[in-house]
Amino acid sequence: MGEEFLEDAPLPALYERALQLHNLSTTSTLEPEQVRRACALLELCQEKIDRLGLFSTNEEKEDISTADLKYFLVPYYLGDFTEKLASSDRLQIVRASQSNLKAFIRNCDNLNLVPGGELEALTRDTPANAETRRSEKVARFKRQKAAESKLQEIKERRERRRRSTQAAAKTSNVEHGEEDLPDEDDEEEREAQFAQISYLLCKAFDLVDMLKKEEDMLVAIQEVQGKLGNEALTKSILDERQAKAESWHKEAASKARTIRNPALAAAAYGQDVIEGRAPVIRDIYHQPQLQQHRPLLFGPASVIDGSMSTERERMVAEVFQPTHRLPTMSIEQAGLAEMEMMTKWNEQNAKMQAEANTSWHTEIRKRPDGEDDSDDEGAEYKARAWDDWKDENPRGAGNSSSKPVR
Repeated sequence: MGEEFLEDAPLPALYERALQLHNLSTTSTLEPEQVRRACALLELCQEKIDRLGLFSTNEEKEDISTADLKYFLVPYYLGDFTEKLASSDRLQIVRASQSNLKAFIRNCDNLNLVPGGELEALTRDTPANAETRRSEKVARFKRQKAAESKLQEIKERRERRRRSTQAAAKTSNVEHGEEDLPDEDDEEEREAQFAQISYLLCKAFDLVDMLKKEEDMLVAIQEVQGKLGNEALTKSILDERQAKAESWHKEAASKARTIRNPALAAAAYGQDVIEGRAPVIRDIYHQPQLQQHRPLLFGPASVIDGSMSTERERMVAEVFQPTHRLPTMSIEQAGLAEMEMMTKWNEQNAKMQAEANTSWHTEIRKRPDGEDDSDDEGAEYKARAWDDWKDENPRGAGNSSSKPVR
């Protein structure tokens, strides 16, 4: 669509093209060229609306035709797209967007569509307290949800009527589009337009509040730039910050612990322990000769290097630490501890196995002073009694389930 065609295009065509871009912006991000295109279309729409005199300040909402109500939203769409423009002068963009949005709010006020509390909040000179702002946002949110529900209800009603009309057309001779419901359709379209205006009015107030805060920040930045100068703000301060950062990193590098390769050092220590050249020391944090095996610290603690002299340094050292528990020993130390545990376990099992394979009557007892087992008559009588008992009670005799069935 060329520029010459845009100038000669009718108002409905320009509006429909701008509305398509606005609907597209609600589902995806527009390119800067598309945003500029939408602004140009809406500006042409506004020019044609003013030229045709579609709306007047002394008109009531009943005086506006249903077909012209959709053009009532042009200032809002223009303010919304203007806020998305990319420009080096952001303050000018913010003020232009506010101007369009406030024009839309004034037009709604002329039709008595704006609640009184909203106008007071818009023209308030001093900021309100937190309770007042909260009550205003809650009331605005309720109106927005009510308008959104109304639009959804109208949409569902139209869909049901469309389906019923199509079903009736299949069973009768009435062709599609010949139904006698013009008044109902016109009233429903008018109701939908006013619901859309009420919905976008709530969004316009929210957007104006946001742009007002942004304008205050931009004005404050410009005041600081006027006092210090652009060059001082962008160059001198940044150079000073860079110098401080470089000095801090140099000091940190000089204080930081220099370890060539902690993993290789831990592996060499484990090999020395296995080959018997070094002792097994579990708590390496309290051994001066094994301090190189400690896990590395993170954040400011690595800069402080353990010499925390003040409470502030201790608190700083606890800031940038890992969220998980760090290992207390290396893999080699864990393997040595497991080897030691398995050795003790094997020794205990061997001792228990040896005790299980011996009994009190077969064990060779060593007698003091060279005495012989034959002199112990009591033990001999006890062994004979045990043999007689085993002859009378064979193995398994007491188990009734193992007896043969007679």
